[in-house]
Amino acid sequence: MSLAIVGYPQLAQQDAELIRSIRTQYQQLSHSAIAPHFTLVFPQSIVSESQLAEHVRKQLAGCHAIQFVLRSSILVKDDSSDSYFVLLVPDEGFSSIVKLHDKLYTGILAPALRLDIPYIPHITVGYSPDAQACKMLVDTLNQEEFAIRGEISGLDLIRKDADKVGTIENCDFG
Repeated sequence: MSLAIVGYPQLAQQDAELIRSIRTQYQQLSHSAIAPHFTLVFPQSIVSESQLAEHVRKQLAGCHAIQFVLRSSILVKDDSSDSYFVLLVPDEGFSSIVKLHDKLYTGILAPALRLDIPYIPHITVGYSPDAQACKMLVDTLNQEEFAIRGEISGLDLIRKDADKVGTIENCDFG
């Protein structure tokens, strides 16, 4: 079992449908054990549920909702396997999400921060060991002009067991 912190974005219905259609159309590339989200704290097991929940609530005090706009896709190699991720990344909201990520990885979570890989705010829409198929999806997405607007107004503490994911607590900003 591991614990993570994610932000499920609030999206217009047409934008949520667009992300769903990408995941469905490229099902063989899909990495959809969990609904579209931004991961702010990656799965870890160094702190308990109650410690993590308390830490997140404390860090979110005074925070405001984050507006973002996704306008491009990138290909990223998974550092822990031979597979590749297809990510939608924000133009607007990028720095706010990075700063929240950094704020969460303080105190009790500081030892869990990976310094060997960069943090890129994203929503995953594909995952596969087939690098060329992933690259084709990235290119297809980037040939189109799109602007997926949304907001992150709270974070969810989730528990991940094998292929099962469940929310333990929702923490609102403020």
